[in-house]
Amino acid sequence: MFDQFDRNINYLRISVTDRCNLRCNYCMPAEGVPLMHHDDILRYDEIVELVKKAVQYGINKVRITGGEPLVRKGIASLIEMIAAIPEILDLSLTTNGILLTKLAVDLKNAGLQRVNVSLDTLDPVRYTLITRWGDINQVIEGIKAAMKAGLLPVKINCVIKNSTDEPDAQSVGNFGKQLGLEVRYIHQMDLVNGYFRGVIGGDGGNCASCNRLRLTSNGLIKPCLFSNKAYSIRTLGPAKALELALSNKPVCGSFNSTGEFYNLGG
Repeated sequence: MFDQFDRNINYLRISVTDRCNLRCNYCMPAEGVPLMHHDDILRYDEIVELVKKAVQYGINKVRITGGEPLVRKGIASLIEMIAAIPEILDLSLTTNGILLTKLAVDLKNAGLQRVNVSLDTLDPVRYTLITRWGDINQVIEGIKAAMKAGLLPVKINCVIKNSTDEPDAQSVGNFGKQLGLEVRYIHQMDLVNGYFRGVIGGDGGNCASCNRLRLTSNGLIKPCLFSNKAYSIRTLGPAKALELALSNKPVCGSFNSTGEFYNLGG
């Protein structure tokens, strides 16, 4: 499906939870955040219904996000249901990697094709400081488990402040080379002030070629991460929400004062 600026919108990012087992300092405060009520979070059948409608509009690529998607109970069952939709050609997931050792095989067997793992440093002390309590060894083991399970290519998402020359970015890059992983560098973004830049090593952040819509964990279709526009699939129904998101997708992102990365899926 094409938007009014002739961009082919074929990519849907689905946030399945606002919960996370880390507290990365650029994502949320140390004390955590008010969580959505359980009834506000979309059920798996609602998500699958939306995806089945979205493929009728040309969506063929889906990425599962969070919060941290692997903390949601039964996530492999959702993967299996989405993977069973014939029109979905590309099914991936973004994770912090903490639970990958436990779940990689189940995710692969359910039909997940590949994963992106967030990793901002190779220094164990720095990692714990950034995530506030994470253990980098769990992430490294999770990455290896994903590779062994065949969730390929495994890509690394590394947040940078200014440049890939930063020591943490260099260490992550060297780690990627050692294991043959693709590394994508993502400039630290500011939703409220509308600060974002193109992803180095990926295609995110390029408004002129943006091909994505987002579904939040409480059922809002967002045409752009850096926009307050959102359309409820529960209020409007999946078809109408998709149509409105498509027709109101802006030519370029501006700012977002109504959400945070932990509940928008990044």
